[in-house]
Amino acid sequence: MNKTITPSLNSLNRQWYLVDAENQTLGRLATEVASILRGKRKPSFTPHLDTGDFVVVVNAEKIQVSGKKGMQKLYRRHSGRPGGMKVETFNALQERIPERIIEKAIKGMLPHNALGRQLFRKLKVYRGSEHPHAAQNPQILKLNSISN
Repeated sequence: MNKTITPSLNSLNRQWYLVDAENQTLGRLATEVASILRGKRKPSFTPHLDTGDFVVVVNAEKIQVSGKKGMQKLYRRHSGRPGGMKVETFNALQERIPERIIEKAIKGMLPHNALGRQLFRKLKVYRGSEHPHAAQNPQILKLNSISN
């Protein structure tokens, strides 16, 4: 009889990956990054454990969306007070806080529980090509870019 092996936390070796968001489609980048954060590409993947890797995303301000989503896609947040709903378009949020666009897309693809919050902490998103994680020697992860 085969037994399921649960990997111990000591046996996990976490990698660091660097993803360049320039000329990438938002949803396609988010699915790949969410898969790496969960550890789905590893043979030791276990759905209820954090077996994933760290991901650093740079050039967040150069992410792209298809069609008219730049003007039509809305981002909502609420202060918790009556009448506290704030609505912002994709283009307005991309000028103001481009990191939040990628963070929200990836967070929506992670589990909505304590495990998802733990996985989300391993995501680092930065505007521009500079990041403070050079000491971790992140491997460059190539994703398919948009063909113009």
